[in-house]
Amino acid sequence: MPTVKDVTFDLLRRLGVTTVVGNPGSTEETFLKNFPADFEYIQCLQEASVVGVADGLAQGLRKPVIVNVHTGAGLGNAMGCVITAYLNKTPLILTAGQQTRDMLLLEPLLTNISSTLLPQPWVKWSYEPARAQDVPAAFMRAYAAAVQPPAGRCSCRCRSTIGTRRWPRSTWPAAWRRGPPPTRRGLPNSPDASMPPGNR
Repeated sequence: MPTVKDVTFDLLRRLGVTTVVGNPGSTEETFLKNFPADFEYIQCLQEASVVGVADGLAQGLRKPVIVNVHTGAGLGNAMGCVITAYLNKTPLILTAGQQTRDMLLLEPLLTNISSTLLPQPWVKWSYEPARAQDVPAAFMRAYAAAVQPPAGRCSCRCRSTIGTRRWPRSTWPAAWRRGPPPTRRGLPNSPDASMPPGNR
């Protein structure tokens, strides 16, 4: 049975979103473990640089790029460049780690207490999946929101244990159980489709 991480990477692969820019920490380790060879990971030394590099790449590639920052502290470091990406109308999928659920009550150092509120109002959509099996669908919605004109950023928070959870087929959206996701006709299959008119 595939893991949630396996299904998530397969979805991103089908969408053509295979570039990740990040500054990883302990809560992102499971995301990076056995990282797919057909994905490109670009490591930066600070989160502001991460978002700045991803902003430029997404505009150059004319498709969304995944941004991976280190929990709430990393997102705080990145907010200046997040605002710039917002004004640029750049399609980014912004992800950040979160502490494991059994540690949240004591609010250790890396806990993001209001994880969906921190990036607002500079993202189009912000979400923290309540269940591990919700992660692929969250990425799908983030992708759809990011590329829909006017293009922009979406934020998704994932816990450090999510990558190891098994993915029961019964939890797949009905369309996925019937077969593979539809082709990207009308979505960013062509480079120009993913960028707003002002960025083409």
